[in-house]
Amino acid sequence: MSGSQTRAIDRLVAAIEAIVATPDETVVTRVAAPLAALVASDDWIDPAFAAPDPERYRQYLLYRDPAERFSVVSFVWGPGQATPIHDHRVWGLIGILRGAEIEQRYTRQMDGSLVPAGAPIRLEAGQVAMLSPATSDIHQVTNAYDDRISISIHVYGADIGRVKRATYDAAGTAKPFISGYAEPALVTA
Repeated sequence: MSGSQTRAIDRLVAAIEAIVATPDETVVTRVAAPLAALVASDDWIDPAFAAPDPERYRQYLLYRDPAERFSVVSFVWGPGQATPIHDHRVWGLIGILRGAEIEQRYTRQMDGSLVPAGAPIRLEAGQVAMLSPATSDIHQVTNAYDDRISISIHVYGADIGRVKRATYDAAGTAKPFISGYAEPALVTA
């Protein structure tokens, strides 16, 4: 990690550590302000953690709390890339660092199927969105651009790369997965 990335992440981590030290139902909303401060500028991220993959989005671990109370991850989206419909099973925040993303949330019907929960939301650089299993954390995310990358910084209430989660088809059928993390790219000048 570069020095500027380390300093930026250290400031975010210090703020989150103070917040999660007194956990309650407002943790996710209290983490939003420090994340918004981080994504207000995109000149700090090391290129190794901002490299896209031509086939699929990448998830790079920036920080994992030693007690696994939270993790900080950069998501790098190539042009037009998207996630499958998926859940998190922990609280989370998405801060748009560069570019833009389209988020479509889903709700489960009585028959178990999933339907869009309202219109898709476009998140622009500097904006932060929150997710919680208490209010439905099933969504799909797409890079809003077909011609450039987008980068978002996510904070989760666990080590998200180790959480047993699921992707879903439209019928609501779950397919279990554990995401893990991409290795930082080797970037040369």
